[in-house]
Amino acid sequence: MRNYDLEFLKRFSLLLVFLSVVTLGLIAGAWFLHRSIPPEVSESTVKRTEARIAPVGAVYAGATGAASQAAATAAAAAAAAAQVAYGGTLDGGTIYQNLCAGCHTSGAGGAPTLDHQHWDARIAQGTETLYRHSIDGFTGAAGVMPARGGNPALSDEQMHAAVDWMIDNLK
Repeated sequence: MRNYDLEFLKRFSLLLVFLSVVTLGLIAGAWFLHRSIPPEVSESTVKRTEARIAPVGAVYAGATGAASQAAATAAAAAAAAAQVAYGGTLDGGTIYQNLCAGCHTSGAGGAPTLDHQHWDARIAQGTETLYRHSIDGFTGAAGVMPARGGNPALSDEQMHAAVDWMIDNLK
């Protein structure tokens, strides 16, 4: 080997060692910075975490607890009332037209149409039975009545009004 080749290899080796030391220094600096700067957490992640770990219930104790429990019960009742179907109307005709007419006009699924031929045997069982079947649902030999006509947002009073309207309007 010639002298200038040895000199080149010596300098090239020194350059590789220098670049390796610089690379290792940059890696160590990046690791140090990564460990010292806290990670940013997005606001949506914080909200999801808070919703996930929120308490399911509450403990009510003493007189203040009873007042808090009464307020919570009232708020739950108000929220449930806001969810009642058809604005909470007790007009059986409105409920019938919006929900019941789909089956009870055409007889779909074995539903009795509004005539005495289909209803007289049912009326003989009593209105309480009709109310119970309209609220809880009923599977008979002729067909199926889904609970609350398939709309769980209807209240018991609304179901009573719809049944009463149907009985009053038989042909």
